[in-house]
Amino acid sequence: MKSFEILARDQGTHARTGRLQTAQGHIDTPVFAPVGTQGAVKTLLSQDLEKLDTQLILGNAYHLYLRPGMDVIEKAGGLHAFTSWNRAILTDSGGYQVFSMEQLRKITEEGVEFRSHIDGSLHFFSPEKVIEIQVALGSDILMCFDECPPYPCDEGRARKALELTRRWAKRCKDAWVARNPRGSGKGVEGNPQLWAITQGSIYPDLRRESTQQLVEMDFPGYAIGGLSVGEPRLAMLEMIQRSMEWLPVEKPRYLMGVGTPEDLWEAVGMGVDVFDCVLPTRNGRNGQLFTSQGRLNIKNAPYREDFSPPDSQCDCGLCARYSRAYLHHLFRAGELSALRLASLHNVAFLIKLMRKIRKTITGGTFQAERRIFLESYQGVAV
Repeated sequence: MKSFEILARDQGTHARTGRLQTAQGHIDTPVFAPVGTQGAVKTLLSQDLEKLDTQLILGNAYHLYLRPGMDVIEKAGGLHAFTSWNRAILTDSGGYQVFSMEQLRKITEEGVEFRSHIDGSLHFFSPEKVIEIQVALGSDILMCFDECPPYPCDEGRARKALELTRRWAKRCKDAWVARNPRGSGKGVEGNPQLWAITQGSIYPDLRRESTQQLVEMDFPGYAIGGLSVGEPRLAMLEMIQRSMEWLPVEKPRYLMGVGTPEDLWEAVGMGVDVFDCVLPTRNGRNGQLFTSQGRLNIKNAPYREDFSPPDSQCDCGLCARYSRAYLHHLFRAGELSALRLASLHNVAFLIKLMRKIRKTITGGTFQAERRIFLESYQGVAV
């Protein structure tokens, strides 16, 4: 049995709901995955995420390999046991660090040599190595190793990254099949899955070429990589739309690193099933809240004597109990609880938003509800 099935479709867009089967149970899509790079979603606990009914979190092979180290995680029984998280985990291969740690890495055909940002020690990541690491972590969804080119870059640079990503994807799949002959990487229900990552920067012809080449390799899922790295929003949306034309309809589609509420609505309408982003916790730690009326910077002076909840339409652990004035005070006083409460709210906001989006798709109201949400969200934001 296949691991992914489409359950409902919106009649006027490409939005769809689906069910993705993993060893940890099923995931209802479209879904947002909070980022737990080092085995923890910043400031939050596993029980916080369970209470929010979070279905999937993201970990990072590079960071977990360096600290606490694979020996510790393997002795603990894998990443699920180590973090006390009994739901699904998707792990990034370390490809994003190829992009973000330009000064600390050297790319070759064989892989990437990283100089640790922790102690300066050298480590070599090959496609085969990142599969070995993710298998040891016990990931439910593993990602191929890829090279994400910077923005801006010329077409030649983008092509070079695309071609290296394709060759690495082939090596990743070969290594995965050798380790997992029962599943063979084809997305059999209950087995871990290896997904490929497309590249091509903002060049439509390259995006098509990358996608078609990886689709020919027959992975059980596909991620759109190399976006949300500084390009204009309209260019990003165009590349998502183009990618949807070439990705298999029957397989899950994952948009990496995108997580604003407005972009979630847009990308779901294009047919995206899975999202991750650091934005809810990063914004939260900086005092920026997602609310039903738009973004709110709680550190601003007007909230000093505002005793209303941060979002009157939210029942999260922040909004159900505390006021804007109190949260403003916590940030101004440098209290660590401010970071936790704001992050909790933002993650809750996106988890509930995805639940609402799924409901609108099955109920046939996706377009109307998207318009209502965006009109309200893009209104007053201070």
